[in-house]
Amino acid sequence: MIASGLLALALCLSAAPLASSQEGLPKEARRTDEAPAAAIDINRATVEDFSKLPGIGPKLARRIVAFREKHGPFRRVEDLLAIRGIGHKKWKKIRPYLRVGTDGEAR
Repeated sequence: MIASGLLALALCLSAAPLASSQEGLPKEARRTDEAPAAAIDINRATVEDFSKLPGIGPKLARRIVAFREKHGPFRRVEDLLAIRGIGHKKWKKIRPYLRVGTDGEAR
């Protein structure tokens, strides 16, 4: 009797889909195949790094890096809103993939 109960439990568990590491995250915060696996430091990211973010193409990625080179390091992730082509909607979409680090520290 116990063996059949354990067998039934094992079958139920094996049939259930495995929980994703992104389970519980809002839809816009879930990674896509193109998104980076971890948050990128916007003060160290390359054009290629930015290009991997959802909705950020090479042209906008170059604009972000050029802005950083001209104005110095970003103090907050919200500073990206000063860049032409990044509005609140796009910023909210990429926010989960961004961080600002100073000397390796995330803020």
